[in-house]
Amino acid sequence: MGIKGTPTEAISGMLERCERLVRERVRPKYVYLETSVEFSENGVVLGAMSEPLTGEDIKRHLSGCDRAVMLAATLSQEADKLIRQAAVTDMAESLAIDCLCSAAVEQVCNRAEEEIFQKHETKYRTWRFSPGYGDLPISLQKSFLIALNAQRRIGLTVTESSLLIPSKSVTAIIGISDKPIEKSKRGCAVCNMRECCAFRASGIKCH
Repeated sequence: MGIKGTPTEAISGMLERCERLVRERVRPKYVYLETSVEFSENGVVLGAMSEPLTGEDIKRHLSGCDRAVMLAATLSQEADKLIRQAAVTDMAESLAIDCLCSAAVEQVCNRAEEEIFQKHETKYRTWRFSPGYGDLPISLQKSFLIALNAQRRIGLTVTESSLLIPSKSVTAIIGISDKPIEKSKRGCAVCNMRECCAFRASGIKCH
């Protein structure tokens, strides 16, 4: 929310109210698929996708992996409705709900990852890497969702400009391997916003 230091009592109270509302209304869902990974001159080829993953960052991220898990998670349309409804009467509450939902969808991804790898044990895996991160084109969202049949299974779609609908949603790729894999760079090192990031300017990080 851009608040520096300890939140005031009023803001803390508002966040508690909004968190209760978010917990009551959102309907978290996720879907995943394990697929093969191959490397070609055109990029990284996932067996489940119709087009290759391009860019140097995803090559490094999946280096040493012969399989990957494709993951899509969403808080449902209820999250977007809550944000819009709050904006009519109180923009501060709308901002609070928006930020809470952003944190919540990451928690859903964390829980999904735990559940997936409890069912499918693997020795080594990478962290989550999403279209639009580093130099991996965000335009791959459409093919990604088609591979997962995400619209039918969890109601997740994508606009012509590659934005996810519902907005509080995440897609990600997790590389997996039976052999040790080199840890790739993450966070500020591969973020397209690092040169104009408000978090970095204030000496903190968003992750």
